[in-house]
Amino acid sequence: MVAGSDQANIGQFVEQLKEFLEFQKDRGRPFLPWSKKNRETSESSNRHPGPIESLQALSRVILGCQKCRLFRHRRQAVPGEGSLPVCLMFIGEGPGFEEDQQGRPFVGPAGQLLTKMIKAIDLNREEVYITNVVKCRPPENRPPLEDEVEACRPFLEEEIRLINPQLLVTLGSCATQTMTRTQKKISDLRGRLLKVNGRRLIATYHPAYLLRNPGAKREAWEDLKRVRREYDELEK
Repeated sequence: MVAGSDQANIGQFVEQLKEFLEFQKDRGRPFLPWSKKNRETSESSNRHPGPIESLQALSRVILGCQKCRLFRHRRQAVPGEGSLPVCLMFIGEGPGFEEDQQGRPFVGPAGQLLTKMIKAIDLNREEVYITNVVKCRPPENRPPLEDEVEACRPFLEEEIRLINPQLLVTLGSCATQTMTRTQKKISDLRGRLLKVNGRRLIATYHPAYLLRNPGAKREAWEDLKRVRREYDELEK
C-alpha cells in the first residue's frame, strides 16, 4: 500500500511530467511516436487547401483548422480583415490575447498603434487588408515555430491570391522572413523596396516592437512615408 505522502508525491510528479511533455510538444519535440493513422491524418491536414473561391470560404476553413499544435491553445482562429478591393496589405506575425478573444487581427495595443500608423498616411483600416502569418495565438505570445508558419503559409498565400494586392507591408521579422523566404533581420531589409512574386514589398517594424522601443518610431515613419509614395504610384 502506498502511503498518503507518497501518493501526493507521485501525483505531483505526474503533473510535472505532463506539463513538461506539453511544453516539449508545443516546441515540436514530441517524445511519443505517432501511430500510422495519426501521421496520415497530420500529413493530410497539412496539404495546401487548394484554390478557394472567396475570402468568406477561406475564413471558414481557417476557423476550423487543426493543422498544427496552435489550435489546442486558441480560443478562436483569426482570419484576415478588410474590404475589397484593396491594393495594400499589412502582414503581421500572429494574434495576441485580444485578437484571440475577439477573433479579429490587430485589435490590442499593437493594433491600436497600427491603426494610427495607417491613419498617419491618410488611409483607414477599411481601405487596406490586415492579416497575420499564423492565424492562431501562440502560447504566451511566443514567436511562431517554423512548422507552425509552414502549416499556415497556404492560408496566407490564398489571401494574397484572392485579394491580389500590389503592395505588401510586412510588420516585423517573422512576416518579412516568411514573405522573402530569408533569415535576414528586419533591420537589414527595412528601408528599401523589395519585390516578391511580382509584388512590391516594404518591410518595417512590428507595432509591438515600437511600443517597446519608441526610439525606432522615426525609422518606422520613414518606412510609412515610402509606403504612401508607392501607394500613390499604384493609384495613378
